[in-house]
Amino acid sequence: MSEELLINISPMESRVAVLDNGILGEIYIERHHKLGLVGNIYLGTVVRVLPGMQAAFVDIGQSRTAFLHVNDMQREPRPVVEKNKAAKATKHEINEDDATANASADSLAVTPPIVSAQSTEIVPASKTLIQHRLHESQRILVQVTKDQLGSKGARLTTNISLPSRYLVYLPSSDHIGISQRIDGEEERSRLKTELSSLMQTVNLKGGLIARTAAERVPVDKLEEDIYYLLQLWRTICARRQEINHHQSSELIYQELSLPLRSIRDLVHADTEKVIIDNTQIYEQVRYFAKEFVPFVYDRIVHYTAEQSLFDVHRVEDDLRDALKRRVDLKSGGYLIIDQTEAMTTIDVNTGSFVGGRSLEDTVYKTNLEATHAIARQLRLRNLGGIIILDFIDMLEQQHKDDVLESLQAQLTQDYAKTKITQVSELGLVEMTRKRTRESLGQQLCEPCSTCQGRGFVKTAETVCFEIFREIMRCARTYNSPKKFTVVAHAAVIDLLLTTESDTVADLEYLLGRVITFDVENLYTQEQYDIVLD
Repeated sequence: MSEELLINISPMESRVAVLDNGILGEIYIERHHKLGLVGNIYLGTVVRVLPGMQAAFVDIGQSRTAFLHVNDMQREPRPVVEKNKAAKATKHEINEDDATANASADSLAVTPPIVSAQSTEIVPASKTLIQHRLHESQRILVQVTKDQLGSKGARLTTNISLPSRYLVYLPSSDHIGISQRIDGEEERSRLKTELSSLMQTVNLKGGLIARTAAERVPVDKLEEDIYYLLQLWRTICARRQEINHHQSSELIYQELSLPLRSIRDLVHADTEKVIIDNTQIYEQVRYFAKEFVPFVYDRIVHYTAEQSLFDVHRVEDDLRDALKRRVDLKSGGYLIIDQTEAMTTIDVNTGSFVGGRSLEDTVYKTNLEATHAIARQLRLRNLGGIIILDFIDMLEQQHKDDVLESLQAQLTQDYAKTKITQVSELGLVEMTRKRTRESLGQQLCEPCSTCQGRGFVKTAETVCFEIFREIMRCARTYNSPKKFTVVAHAAVIDLLLTTESDTVADLEYLLGRVITFDVENLYTQEQYDIVLD
């Protein structure tokens, strides 16, 4: 599969589009006045501790306080009775720089004290009550794992992680992990052995995770990454010590900008081109790539044509389609995608596709085609949380298995973590997809001012009947008015003067009062006023 990265820069925002064989697969948007927070490290202040939720709210300088759950706090080492000389030896082996960095971290409860494995017993954070670990006004070092979503504040963790091109450094862990996307057992073993050896060589305390990009990467490149991450962590610890204690919160480390982040995280061997339409960003990306991702350096292209880069590759059209509720399939079938507060539902329909041999065959082919479209839409719209897939009912178990296998195969290209259940008797598939930022719809749209996000409005007839009831209520309450004036939307007034004119006449006769009508074009169909004269 050929892949291209398109980086579009404007004074208002940065956008990165990932094209798979010329088709838009993912889109990342970062508004310059509202940068994402994921990956940022803050020195925050605990505002409130909630024992009943085993969570705390932390002020990190944003409009809403951020949320920290006890399960997102690093493990605490607890000394045991048995002590041995190995622990003392380990402490004496630390060089001066490492001792300074770890002392700074220890004061923030980020990195556990450096003791040997034999002298400590790890206690899971979930077994330690948060009220015994945090108190109000306490200052802690935290990292954002989820952006603010709607009315919810950002999600935090004290398990700091620092990513580079090939590795992720975990200062508060002692674990060496390998990306699940690296399949070969021999390669996984090689990476684990080499990382363990390098950590001992540079005396690196903490843990490491080898990212997917680390597959078949020579040891010297891994060593460069380790030195970069170690220096970055020392800088963060030093920055922490410089912070004024009178400040309630402070940004310690800010994640890379979207263009540089996309080069670090999205580029791989199959990436044929990185096309950038801004001269300044083009130079920055080339410099960054030369230092950290040299294999892509010659694939970076500066786009200088007059026509918009996204227009040339039909990205703008695909973006408009990604905001629609309906997604058409090539066969004539279609998907209906509804996103709610609790979950997202995707309904598969045959539409105009009639198939050839039998109904079961038609349904089977439509569902198979739908799995490709669903996987693409999940990535493109960045839909997360609980997702219910309503496939068309299939009778044969083999067809159900094939559809599920096809869906799982398509989702292997997704960077977000997903989990899928089996096809139920009703043809439903429940799945989850990790959500770290707003969906495309949440990022680009807001609730409709007319329907308040419901997706529909009351009919003109319904509003007419409400007006009749309100007039009756006013007539019983107020005896003095001699005339009622109804101010409403044009569609409502038209219905009152035509279809409902007999009802209006009967009401006037019953009340003994005149009813007049005024059109207000600024009103929505549900809005109306009754003026008493």
